[in-house]
Amino acid sequence: MATDLPDYYFRVRENGAFVFRVDTENRQRRIEMDQIAVINIRNGEIKPHGQRELTDKDMAVIRDWMAEREAVLAARDIDDIHRAVDYLNLTTHWAQSRATDAQLEDVTDVLLLAMHDLRAVLVRKKADRLLKD
Repeated sequence: MATDLPDYYFRVRENGAFVFRVDTENRQRRIEMDQIAVINIRNGEIKPHGQRELTDKDMAVIRDWMAEREAVLAARDIDDIHRAVDYLNLTTHWAQSRATDAQLEDVTDVLLLAMHDLRAVLVRKKADRLLKD
């Protein structure tokens, strides 16, 4: 099992991750994880943990992980938007075919406001893109 473990472990958090170096080469043959850094994905900051100095290998692994993580998060964002379109379609079908008057009364105003806000942003952004071209 020890040979299958990566040299680094990234504990994901809201804005990035805690970075640990994985050690299996010790007398007790236990897995030890030594925190070496904290990453902030939003601003690209990499802070060594405590008094540590990160090696070139550490920095390369961390930067590679950050690039992969940003790609994963970007793909999730787009997937979430595609799901939102599906939910809008399902909501339309629900409102047309199954919703009771009480259910519609409960959600109509908030849905209309949310859709109005979304439409305004989308129209403005589309106009900005058209004006650039």
